Amino acid sequence: MSLPRLSVITPSFNSGQFIEDAIQSVLQQEAVTAEHIVMDGASTDGTVATLGRYPHLQWTSERDDGQSDAINKGFLLATGGLMGWLNADDYYLPGGLQAIARAAQEHPEADIIYGDCLFVDSGGRIVRSKVEHDFDASILLYFGCYIPSTSTFFRRRVIESGQLLDCDYRVCMDFEYFVRLAHAGCTFHYVPRFIAAFRWHGNNISLSQEGRRALERRQVQLRFGAGQHSDSTFKLLADAHRAKRVMRKVISGNIAREFLVCGMLGRDTRWLQSSAGWETCASLACL
Repeated sequence: MSLPRLSVITPSFNSGQFIEDAIQSVLQQEAVTAEHIVMDGASTDGTVATLGRYPHLQWTSERDDGQSDAINKGFLLATGGLMGWLNADDYYLPGGLQAIARAAQEHPEADIIYGDCLFVDSGGRIVRSKVEHDFDASILLYFGCYIPSTSTFFRRRVIESGQLLDCDYRVCMDFEYFVRLAHAGCTFHYVPRFIAAFRWHGNNISLSQEGRRALERRQVQLRFGAGQHSDSTFKLLADAHRAKRVMRKVISGNIAREFLVCGMLGRDTRWLQSSAGWETCASLACL
């Protein structure tokens, strides 16, 4: 049986410095069929020129209502059985899409499939790892968005049911989306494999709008049943679920993988650019 077709949506705005890494990381995936849709928000840097060099891309460049709006438009254009979004400054690791597609094939009951990701600097060097665990709705709601959106794919049936990103959320759109899908009864499946690299730099929305992030997070918690608690009580709940998260990783053995990556800090992961990056990714695939 052939692996399911994937659709990758990339929201973009003035990301010309990085977007070619994202494009190449999809294009060079092996053993899968993936369409790549770029929804650019009328960039004024070199992004459009870069997009024009790749005839396989499906792309538009026009004003939108933010990142969530761009992703939703891409979802509605996508034709794959699995759909995910890759930010313009992030990139997939070798074999990442095959791991997602194989897990989806082996677990037809799963609505959302997610894996691990790396945090890298602007040059693609490892800053830290983000090793996860099997899905836990209470950890998601009280600790926060531990599922990396850049390593996550959704079945077509999720999108076709009308579940799209809420454009009112500008920072915590992924957190709200995951909590809402869990509340709706969707099934999550975890793949213990490094799927993608998330660039951690000063232009990340989640870093530059910390106040709004906290406000949106609290709105999601209140909306989906966390209760009208005081700030101190919310902090206690967050701390308790942080401890639960660590315990989940210890019991699963994933904490050991996290420690192994600590020994790889500073190593290059740009596998399409250098032999050193390829060697790092080959080592990660064995963890």
